[in-house]
Amino acid sequence: MAPELHYQIILNRVAELQNEATTYRRVREAEKARERGGHHRLRASLGKFRSQ
Repeated sequence: MAPELHYQIILNRVAELQNEATTYRRVREAEKARERGGHHRLRASLGKFRSQ
């Protein structure tokens, strides 16, 4: 495999993992807000999903 192709594959995988981590973090924020009963925080957390 050419070094340039390998580098591109690595960059793509890093971007995928970062997107997954961001989604996971937002879901956790929404769950925490729901547990605390903070409706404003829950709406704010879910609003981030719609903005993407």
